[in-house]
Amino acid sequence: AAGGSMAAVGGSRSLPAAAALTLLFSLVASGPGLLRGAPAAAAASLRPAALRAGEVHRLITYIFVYEDLISLTCGAIIIWYFAGSFEKNVGTVKHCFFTAAFAVLTALLYLLLETVVSRMGEVEDAKGFMPVAFATLGVSTTRSRMKRALVWGFRIPVVLVPLFMLCMAWFIPHSSLLSNLCGLVAGEAYGLGYCFCLDIPESVASKLDQIFPFSLLRRIPGLRYIPGTLAERRASESS
Repeated sequence: AAGGSMAAVGGSRSLPAAAALTLLFSLVASGPGLLRGAPAAAAASLRPAALRAGEVHRLITYIFVYEDLISLTCGAIIIWYFAGSFEKNVGTVKHCFFTAAFAVLTALLYLLLETVVSRMGEVEDAKGFMPVAFATLGVSTTRSRMKRALVWGFRIPVVLVPLFMLCMAWFIPHSSLLSNLCGLVAGEAYGLGYCFCLDIPESVASKLDQIFPFSLLRRIPGLRYIPGTLAERRASESS
């Protein structure tokens, strides 16, 4: 169910609910600091020293913080494209769960490898939604039945899409290659079935659709709530 298509976000122009929530959290976490000239990244990015000091909230908060306006703008586009597409494929409930799970898995892998990589050179702090976007990309490419994908006008083999995107991400300011790579590994590990414990049965997702906070998300005008079951998603698309 989590193996999404490689196509761009299509269908309804309204942003899926969880992707919109992710974007809102990013604006709230980074916007005020950027306006004051004091970015929130120092207080919430994934820094090994801070984790060792007990600041475990950074295992999640790092995906919402950005260093500057350019990074925040790029993050918003990535959330719109990758998070929105992934949510349409798996549903709002599963998207929220996978966002948190991939954020933590990526962070743990990053912390494990950062100790080794930092001995060879400076390592950029992990921050922004991009590592989670690479995790969703890893799921999609490992489970896609297509042989080639159209990426920004280029038709390339699906297996090369992650490498192509890693190269493109290199040009985004304050992007951490290590964290992006860790996100990709986490997503591909799930896509290949090594993290099957993360699977949520559709019956559970359907029940969660009806309770808070997801019941509230369903009622917000202008946002598109994606049901937790495949049958409901197909019915919603048909309507």
